[in-house]
Order: sequence, then C-alpha cells, then structure tokens
Amino acid sequence: MKIIPKKSLGQNFLVNKGVVQKILNAAEITNSDLVLEIGTGKGVLTEELRKKANRVIAIEKDHRLINDLKNTFREFSNVEIIEDDVFKFDPYSIIHIPYKIVANIPYYITSHLLKTIFEKWPMPGLVVLMVQKEVAQRITAKPPHMNLLALSVQFFAEPKIISYVSRGSFRPIPKVDSAIIRLVPRRETRITDQEFREKFFRLAKTAFAGKRKQLKNTVGLERLTKVGIKPESRPEELSLEDWLKLALGV
Repeated sequence: MKIIPKKSLGQNFLVNKGVVQKILNAAEITNSDLVLEIGTGKGVLTEELRKKANRVIAIEKDHRLINDLKNTFREFSNVEIIEDDVFKFDPYSIIHIPYKIVANIPYYITSHLLKTIFEKWPMPGLVVLMVQKEVAQRITAKPPHMNLLALSVQFFAEPKIISYVSRGSFRPIPKVDSAIIRLVPRRETRITDQEFREKFFRLAKTAFAGKRKQLKNTVGLERLTKVGIKPESRPEELSLEDWLKLALGV
C-alpha cells in the first residue's frame, strides 16, 4: 500500500540504512534491552531494532500505517505495534525500567516530547533521537550561547550530537538537515525534587524572558552576589552549574 506522507504529522520517512546503523550504534542496543520507538513510520528502524533488542514497543499515530506494520512484524514475538498518540500514551501501563527510547520523530514535537519524557514518564536509561539539525545545536549549546531549551534539556540529561544527517536520507526530502542526538539522563536527586525543579525553571524562564537584560534586572543583585555571578551577566552566558547555584541560593 502506497502511503502519501502527511505534512500535518511531519512525516519524512527515513530510507538511508547507513543512518539507521548510526542510530543503533548510538543507542548501544543489546539483547536484554526494552526499546520504545516513537513514530514508527514504515518500520525501517523497527526492523533493525527487533534484530538486536529483547523487546520493541513501537508507537505509531497514523492509522493508515498500522495494518502494514502489524503484518510486517506479526511473526516476531519481540515486536509490539501500538496505534496511539505519544502524548496520550501511558508508558506506566506497559513500560518497565530500565528501557531506552530510540526514534526518528516528527520534528515539530521535539521540545514537547522531551518535556513529556523527562517530566512525566519513567526515566529512560538512554534517549537517541533524530531531530532537526538546528534544534540539536540549540539543545547542546554552551555558554555564551545558552538558551532556555538547552538549559531545560541539560537539567535532565547530558546531550551529545552523534552525527549530522543530510535531508536526502528521507522521503519525501525535507527542507532541513537533521542530526542524531544522544541524551544520557542524569541521576541526581534534584531531578526528582519537584519543589526544586519548579524553582529552577521559574527562575530560568524569568531570566530568559528578558534575555537581553542583565541578570541583575531579572534575577536580582543580592542573589547573584551571593553565589558569585557577575550582576552584568546575561542569561545565555551562564552554565547549567551557574543556574543550579542560583536556584539553590548557595
């Protein structure tokens, strides 16, 4: 069955097998792994995941793809195809820890998906995603180019760009290049401390809302002086460690 990709779903199907292998290598899949794949598409990545993983749970929103996917993988007991919207999916009903997330996702859901994974889902052991190149660069930014997305992701995980991927690796060919990004979740207790998390992000959002302003005008001179940060600093100049010190007040 020929499927016409839907722009509304951000569908660009990965067809380059070499890129698939790079994703697998980044995810370090073993025969004991439980892997959650988001946005299964035509199952190109799923096919390679099922060869290496103990179990693959593949989520696909597009109803048109489901029958073909289920037929393709019906003989493989370690693959489960689920028709669902990832933002309505309840991982607690089917996922056990540890697990890995490996996916070529629709790019428009990137920031929302990462927020959902890190704030609402059981913490995965590893996340490997195909995302838009520019978004990957934003996520991995360091001072003096920090941004709210980078800070938000780096609070929860250590991100690294594994490889850039040309737009010709997809069908239909998208307007942007891509990147494979690997995120290793952090295990610090601060991540599970709801009160601290809320304080941290409230502070960061306030500062970045006025990112052209010096921090003394948004965070306050007293707080900055207390932790040894120059009052004239701007939000993009601070590291994750600086923001943690500001939130802790030490």
